[in-house]
Amino acid sequence: MSTLSIENVSSAYDGTVILKQLNLALNQGEIVALLGPSGCGKTTLLRAIAGLQPVTEGRISINGNLLNGDGVFVPSEQRDVGMIFQDYALFPHMTVAQNVLFGVRGLSKLERESRLDEMLTLVKLEGLAKRYPHELSGGQQQRVSIARSLAYEPDILLLDEPFSNIDSQVRNEMMLEIRQILKQHNVSAVFVTHSKDEAFVFADKLALFHHGSIAQYGLAETLYHHPKNRYVAQFLGAGNYISVTQADEFTVDSVLGKINSTTPLTFNKVGQVVGELLLRPEQLQLTLQDDGNGTIVERHYVGTACQYWVEVGKQRVEVRSQQLHLNIGQNVQITAQVDPMVIF
Repeated sequence: MSTLSIENVSSAYDGTVILKQLNLALNQGEIVALLGPSGCGKTTLLRAIAGLQPVTEGRISINGNLLNGDGVFVPSEQRDVGMIFQDYALFPHMTVAQNVLFGVRGLSKLERESRLDEMLTLVKLEGLAKRYPHELSGGQQQRVSIARSLAYEPDILLLDEPFSNIDSQVRNEMMLEIRQILKQHNVSAVFVTHSKDEAFVFADKLALFHHGSIAQYGLAETLYHHPKNRYVAQFLGAGNYISVTQADEFTVDSVLGKINSTTPLTFNKVGQVVGELLLRPEQLQLTLQDDGNGTIVERHYVGTACQYWVEVGKQRVEVRSQQLHLNIGQNVQITAQVDPMVIF
């Protein structure tokens, strides 16, 4: 059974439809990122799951218990849902210990002390129980927020852009640490972000939003390498779109020459233009060659690789390569390794 089940959920605010017939299932222990630009509906869905946003249609269930739909509405405080916000939302007049144990009920004094010690050890804040939020760094405050959300053992954890206020130098490390914590405790989580990089690092699956609907849902690598449309492809990373003509069952012709597929092409239009082939910059290879099919016109060093822009005919093609010795003005041969082909 799915931990979280969202069925045909719609939501409107002041007459404006924000969510449109959404469907989503989250299994126990999975982390799902709701990804998309501002205003696309991802935070609205998070608030609907928490019981903070009205649902005009559809059903929301956690562990088989109906929370919204069919005339049922369970208040947010009765949903056993934990929330972590981008501004931490800690009580400034309370100590770390008091913040962490705020939502914990029904435990003896000894059990509460044991839970506090467990949570502080979990988020690596041992010895800071008596500190106040203003005495902590931003990263430490977010760790307190994580500990507070996990202390009362919620059925599901909701995170609303929790890393946006964390210094960029420690953000990636912290995301990996918190992901490990959630995995160790088999906690299911829904994570809102507008950053594809954060989504790739933190989540198991991505739900990419577009104007209140989910454009595509699945594993990160599936959305990146097998996007359903150009919106998904462009949101998740740079890409070149090359007009191609079908040469045979496994081959297309392009400005780069013939490109082969290891799987049969799905259309039967030999000799006809079949669309635009998506080529990610890292799918292209460069070879220094005087009579090559392209000329380097721009170059940027990005650490372990170089971004090259190569002029091929009348088209500029972006290539990401670990060859760092190529320079502007040199002629190169571009070849492509594509499996399978994504043609729009």
